[in-house]
Amino acid sequence: MSQPGHSAARPTTSSEPASEQRQTPRTLSHFALLRFTPAWWQLTDEQRRRQRAQLEPALSDLGDVCHLYQVFPAQDSADLLLWTALRSATPEAVHAFFRNYAARLAPFRGVLTCREPLWGFTRPSTYTRVRSAQEMDPFTADRQPFLVLYPFVKTTGWYALSRDTRQGMMNGHIRVGKEYSDITQLLLYSTGVQDQEFVVVYETADLTRFSDLVTQLRSTEARAYTERDTPLTTACYHPPGAALELFG
Repeated sequence: MSQPGHSAARPTTSSEPASEQRQTPRTLSHFALLRFTPAWWQLTDEQRRRQRAQLEPALSDLGDVCHLYQVFPAQDSADLLLWTALRSATPEAVHAFFRNYAARLAPFRGVLTCREPLWGFTRPSTYTRVRSAQEMDPFTADRQPFLVLYPFVKTTGWYALSRDTRQGMMNGHIRVGKEYSDITQLLLYSTGVQDQEFVVVYETADLTRFSDLVTQLRSTEARAYTERDTPLTTACYHPPGAALELFG
């Protein structure tokens, strides 16, 4: 996939007045792949209806905002993708989030498993001075039809480069991203709290156009410093009730 770094943001310049600088706030986003167990498919239609009626509010109450996506049949490792976001990333808020998440989903663990959660924190970009107009807002209900998500790890050689060398490569990466102004991105920092360094998330209305963006980004100089950018998840957005109804 692509090198993270706010691909559509404005490159750093020394002439940006301090009064005009705006930066990304620190928030938490958590993505969980959910899969229904065999026990779910053994329930009657009425039993699944009752379970859905209880599950929908439980999922909606996990954070400040929750979005639900259909994964199957884009891939068969999960049925749903749950995106939960917190406006506050204070230690107290994060601790309460993990406690609440486990407690709210505990009654449904017999019929629903959580696989491969990816999560991290937003923060100001290293390579831009202002917040990108293409930066994804987790806290709006207006979602694009498709979401693409993957973990990202840079090579150790990337960090051995000088600051100016890395900035130059990222400026080229940013210029490509700006050609696709309709595609939005969220970059999460997860170094030290998960196996990957970043979680990269895109929203798009057109997967073919997104594929064109990735193809073009792979020819940039920064691509040589990608160690890992899989596994990849592609999901379709639905309102929570509609997403759950797809699975009985």
